[in-house]
Amino acid sequence: MFTGIITDKGRIERLEDRGDLRARIACSWDMDEVALGASICCDGVCLTVVDRGSTGTGGWFDVDISAETVAATNIRSNRTGWVPGHRINLERALRLGDELGGHIVSGHVDGVAEVTALRDEGDSTRFSFRAPSGLARFIAPKGSVALNGTSLTVNEVAGDTFGVNIIPHTKQETTWGTVQVGDLVNLEIDTLARYVARLSDYRPDAGAADA
Repeated sequence: MFTGIITDKGRIERLEDRGDLRARIACSWDMDEVALGASICCDGVCLTVVDRGSTGTGGWFDVDISAETVAATNIRSNRTGWVPGHRINLERALRLGDELGGHIVSGHVDGVAEVTALRDEGDSTRFSFRAPSGLARFIAPKGSVALNGTSLTVNEVAGDTFGVNIIPHTKQETTWGTVQVGDLVNLEIDTLARYVARLSDYRPDAGAADA
């Protein structure tokens, strides 16, 4: 589990197709403190460390990415896909006793949202997104979403579009300072919204009625 509070900006070093997609990601962490098999949220995608090493200025780690994960995310998209040099948001897994500063994030991306507009409002920037039609109903004003792994509060919703406000600190500490109109971002809906919707759709007598 994660909180959506980004703690590092990683850089894609290399990609290899070897059945699954193998990615090497550079970071500023001391990788001697990260175990093999640890989970790291990479631009909103929970991935498992399969190899790691240290450099003079930080470290690197390798992850394997399944075809299903590639299909559900922006990893291979035309504009915002992972290529060497591409920067991504990173967060290590939540540990018992850590401060929950964002919201509970699983790292299981539900789909991709498109940036449709952005405008400055004071020092902050208002981003507008178009969500996949099947996910729009899970997004509510003042609710939470994870976008490229970042915990954000929804300001407004209109049909399949929604907006968030990103403050200067977030733009500086994450990759949001370089996001542009037309970019695709990884979207994870709030876990609570998912279960509320499931319960509202549940009809325990449906099977008997349909029989």
